[in-house]
Amino acid sequence: MGQFYFEQLLGTALQGIDGYNITSTVLGVAGTILLLSFLYSVYQAFSMGGDVRMLAIGGIAYFILGLVFLNYGRVFRDVLGMFNSVADFIYSSVGVGDLFNNWLNDLSNYMTQNGWSSIWGLIAGGISGLLGALLILVAFVVFPLSYTLFTLFYALYGTILYVVGPFVLALLPARGFGQLARTYLLNLMVFGAWGLIYAIIQALMSAVNMGSLNAVLNANGILNSFLGSGQVILLALASIVFSICIALIPLIASRIVRGEVGSTMLVMVGTVVTAAKLAAKTYGTSGGGGGGGGVGGG
Repeated sequence: MGQFYFEQLLGTALQGIDGYNITSTVLGVAGTILLLSFLYSVYQAFSMGGDVRMLAIGGIAYFILGLVFLNYGRVFRDVLGMFNSVADFIYSSVGVGDLFNNWLNDLSNYMTQNGWSSIWGLIAGGISGLLGALLILVAFVVFPLSYTLFTLFYALYGTILYVVGPFVLALLPARGFGQLARTYLLNLMVFGAWGLIYAIIQALMSAVNMGSLNAVLNANGILNSFLGSGQVILLALASIVFSICIALIPLIASRIVRGEVGSTMLVMVGTVVTAAKLAAKTYGTSGGGGGGGGVGGG
């Protein structure tokens, strides 16, 4: 299914669905619904005075869906494969691997070797240090949770689309119910775009020196901000940025496929600005009194 772990997990889930003969049962029921749907479209055509055009459209839809149902598993995988092939091309071109998965592993190793002692040092520094430690702990919990939930929901949503697809598509020939099938196809395109946007975000992060834990530490800042911050603080802030990006993937995909690019950008900018203000406020508080005079003077 693809090179990303969530794509592989979905492929495993679909194989399990097929292995339990769920797909064949669903297709059997969907075939009956499709036949009834076609007969209903024929009835509608004759009730409207013999509408030949409507009858022809219903017959073509019935024929095409019959062919799709004969090779449903392959067709579904091929549709997702069109999106995943582009995502995998971006993945291979950047050459950093699965950035978010690698970040999760590198972050765990770093904290095991160096990080926890730094956190205890912050806690011992009083209220400001305690706030900084809380920021770090929250960041290091939110990012793994965001990545895990995205992987889980990708497999879950893909499996649901795979199983219910024949039922919804079978309604396509019937006038008045075809909108349900068209909505399903739109949602399938939105879902396919998840992996594509995931790969694009990783390419962007790599281009702005956030492609790895070492790149963030060597840059001594994040997007030309928070310069001179401690290593653990930088890793926490980068983890928050990654968490926001992962959480926004379904929203971005939905808005772009539906053509709502302008509102998507407004939502993204508003979310990022809010998160940046919160992080800056928290970090400014945890920074202690040394930087207080400079801020007050500005």
